[in-house]
Amino acid sequence: MAQVKSRKYPPIECGDIYFLYRPAVGVDETHGFKDVRRLYILLKPWGTRIYRLLIIGRKKLPAPEEHDRFWAFVWRVFKDRVALSEELGYEEYETKTRGVRKIPPARPAAEGVYTILRHGEHTHLAYFLEVPKRQGPVERELNIKREASYIIAVKNPETPSPPNSGLGRKQEAEFPKELQEKFRGRRFIPVDPADFLNYEGAEIILIGARENAEEELDIEFRPDEETECTADVLEDLKLPREIVREPLFKGQWK
Repeated sequence: MAQVKSRKYPPIECGDIYFLYRPAVGVDETHGFKDVRRLYILLKPWGTRIYRLLIIGRKKLPAPEEHDRFWAFVWRVFKDRVALSEELGYEEYETKTRGVRKIPPARPAAEGVYTILRHGEHTHLAYFLEVPKRQGPVERELNIKREASYIIAVKNPETPSPPNSGLGRKQEAEFPKELQEKFRGRRFIPVDPADFLNYEGAEIILIGARENAEEELDIEFRPDEETECTADVLEDLKLPREIVREPLFKGQWK
């Protein structure tokens, strides 16, 4: 069983992490970043039945060493794998001019283990990939490194967002009193506790920190040796095998 060991900074939370992308409308097969509609991060904390599906605003991860700052938000929170699989499957919507249109199902680009931990005055989201073993075109274009660390902060829904950014007021999370009080009027605070991520509409900022997460945070990832038969993504997400193999195990667009 996978483990995360921290000698210096006690983890707030550990679990399985999945990176998935959804092709654009009308695109049956992706051939590059231009064909990507959305990039998701799925967090499954160990010891729970919670699945948190986050959307990354720029459709790729921040560059760790360049300290890029990207916006993201919690799109859906599931306690039912069936509902999660339905969310990631085909989507349909009707247009006035083209009738019913289909959005292809999401494809998994990587699977690994993660931790959220305190580091001084902020929190980090750090991960280590189990698959793919080598970075392919998918991972390169989506900026998914073998391992990385990001400073992660949650936005106060009671403070305004900059013009033309963030969610609308009605879309933002409504935190319970005990979580909302932790802001104390501040615009962003560390994700401590991780319960902030259990609320749909929770807005977060990811800031690139380091590519070598283990060295920076003095932690040790002990991932599982996953194969095409044992990968957790197959059991958890129930995605069709024909769309999983190329991006997840070979890093090739599908």
